[in-house]
Amino acid sequence: MGDSILSTLGVSALEHHWTTLLYSAIGCSLIVHLSQTVCPRLFPNTYPQLAKAKKLNWDVHVVSSVHAIAIVLLSTPLLWNETLMQNKIFGYDFYAGQVYAIACGYFLWDTIHSIRHMKEFGIGFVFHGFCSFSVFIFSFRPFLQYYGSVFLMFELSTPFLNIHWFMDKLGLTGSIYQLINGVVLLVVFFGARIVFGIYMSYQTYLNVMPVLDQIPWHLIVVYSAANVVLNTLNLFWFYKMIESLMKRFSPSSKNRRASTKGKRVQ
Repeated sequence: MGDSILSTLGVSALEHHWTTLLYSAIGCSLIVHLSQTVCPRLFPNTYPQLAKAKKLNWDVHVVSSVHAIAIVLLSTPLLWNETLMQNKIFGYDFYAGQVYAIACGYFLWDTIHSIRHMKEFGIGFVFHGFCSFSVFIFSFRPFLQYYGSVFLMFELSTPFLNIHWFMDKLGLTGSIYQLINGVVLLVVFFGARIVFGIYMSYQTYLNVMPVLDQIPWHLIVVYSAANVVLNTLNLFWFYKMIESLMKRFSPSSKNRRASTKGKRVQ
């Protein structure tokens, strides 16, 4: 891939990382195929009985879980990266580039996958994937590489969200295990995405303002729009998670499940 093309696109540092991005996107597709092969054996009473759309959703949750765990572990050291801390706006670090290439590969796959299956997943996931990809691809300008690690901490809540979803499919809806996981999910989601996320959005704004004249207008538009969209989605999803938990663990819901079990026994 020519350096001149990447420079024209404004992501010159991607010259050293584009293969990692490509392998990451391919790896996500491979995990889908692995899930389709392994999960019927691990969960023979659940996965094979799912409708096609539900199987697809199951595989997506597997991919997102693998990515979330990997990317949080890989990006955590960047929070104390001396090179990036010295220049939080325009600093560059090769390891950071590799981490963001992995994230970009996942978000690229997620965006394409969400577009292909928009009917099943909705437009919200398309916006989420595209905004996330847009934010991280321009880190190869380089731009805001320090803050990239900060916002990847959003993924801390993803494994718990996916566990909650898997429990529904495995017949553990309303169980004490789902309740415990649900409480942890709300705490982590609120802490990582709402409190920490909005606070760091403000900190990013404070650091960017003094050098605003050095930043191209299209980056200002992309990052401002993505920030608004992602924070809005986080608030919306937090509301939906609270609503979902209340439905599962409300007294009326428990009574309905008990009634259903009683009918099955009879």
